[in-house]
Amino acid sequence: MVDTLTSYRMIASNMTRSLTRVSQEPLVERETAYYLENIGKVKSIDDFMADDRLYRYAMKAHGLEDMAYAKAFVRKILTEGVSDDSSFANTLTDKRYKELATTFDFAALGETTTSLDQAKQGTVDKYVRQTLEEEAGDQNEGVRLALYFERKAKGLTNAYEILGDKALLTVVQTALGIPSAVSYADIDKQAQMIEQRLDISALSDPDELAKFMTRFTAMYEISNPSMGSASSIASLLLGGTSSVGISTDILTTLQSFKPGGR
Repeated sequence: MVDTLTSYRMIASNMTRSLTRVSQEPLVERETAYYLENIGKVKSIDDFMADDRLYRYAMKAHGLEDMAYAKAFVRKILTEGVSDDSSFANTLTDKRYKELATTFDFAALGETTTSLDQAKQGTVDKYVRQTLEEEAGDQNEGVRLALYFERKAKGLTNAYEILGDKALLTVVQTALGIPSAVSYADIDKQAQMIEQRLDISALSDPDELAKFMTRFTAMYEISNPSMGSASSIASLLLGGTSSVGISTDILTTLQSFKPGGR
């Protein structure tokens, strides 16, 4: 079995090719064709929610497929929009809802909402990326977490955004060796701990982000080993040698990594 680090790199090293492959899968092609053919006909929140196929496509695109059943909840989010700081979407910790309400901003844009690129190709792009991550997770949850973190990293500004997203928090805790039990501590103390160990602003630098993702995928592999990989990674991290496992350049990255990204 291919280890977490290698699997992640196989996808991330040529993301355009990876996304193209997923977009050409029969089910994805069929659902995307239906979406693009019909989304422009939607002129209101009622129209949007009445076509379950369109609605579920959009929900999945925003990583909210598991909340598609909660239509009253979603309707409130879309009805209030994002213009008012006190609107429902703006008060929720989970930023995926604000992203959905921004894409389908019927509250501010009315009938023109679905004519904009963010509701058309922008949503398709998100759907394909979401599908890619889900398929990767079917094989290895660590790869899905890595791809998700990579997608979100550039937009992070503080530790509270990480603490408010279970997947982001799992990646950070794993990479930095923070026990999950710390999550029961005071939220401000958790934020302080993360910011002391991780330079969040550095994640906007592709090189720093790549280094961090290497750290995470290697550490994840140790805790969730693919066949025969954990012992070789552990040996290398401790300074040993092995003919199997991560390569010398990856080892160098791990050994040079300093919490805080500095």
